[in-house]
Amino acid sequence: MKAFAGATLVVAGALTIAAVADSVNFDNAPAGQAPTGWTATRTGSGIAKWTIERDDTAPSKPNVLKQSGVATYPVCFKDDTNLKDGFVEVKFKSISGKEDQAGGVVWRLKDANNYYVARANALEDNVTIYDTVSGRRTERKRAKMKVAPNQWHTLRVDFQGSHFTVTFDGKKALEWDDATFKDAGKVGVWTKADSVTAFDDFSYSGS
Repeated sequence: MKAFAGATLVVAGALTIAAVADSVNFDNAPAGQAPTGWTATRTGSGIAKWTIERDDTAPSKPNVLKQSGVATYPVCFKDDTNLKDGFVEVKFKSISGKEDQAGGVVWRLKDANNYYVARANALEDNVTIYDTVSGRRTERKRAKMKVAPNQWHTLRVDFQGSHFTVTFDGKKALEWDDATFKDAGKVGVWTKADSVTAFDDFSYSGS
């Protein structure tokens, strides 16, 4: 009986470890440049500018990942990730932007032109999910939600098979089913156009 109990504890412990998320807070990265181990790029045209910057309002001080360039869709993804099912989450703050004020997460990313993205927009006060195929973004579902500018928010997507759930500030925003990208891919963050957006506490888990 004791042996069985011990084995049960070992299994439970292994499951607990497997469920622990990987997290990046950018605090140990050199300021003024893109984070090491990430691909800082964009979908479409323009010049994306992804840099580590100090931000005294950061949820985990002192640094954030900031996008301050202008491009069709700036995207920055973590090179060593490869998730089919799991979750991706980030805290973001929309700082400015005349055309757009967006912060988003990407998952099952194959490359800078093929991925899923969910984003929140402070100019439109909504949360939206898209697929981007061969560089073309297509809206799939939208939910009206207040997205205050210059405040930190949390955006999360849980993805399992063809089912996706988007959560904004702890509240379910929308659900969607799709099978465009079935295979594992990378996860990362995303903005649009002239959005100046800060990101912190990027986390993910899955297989």
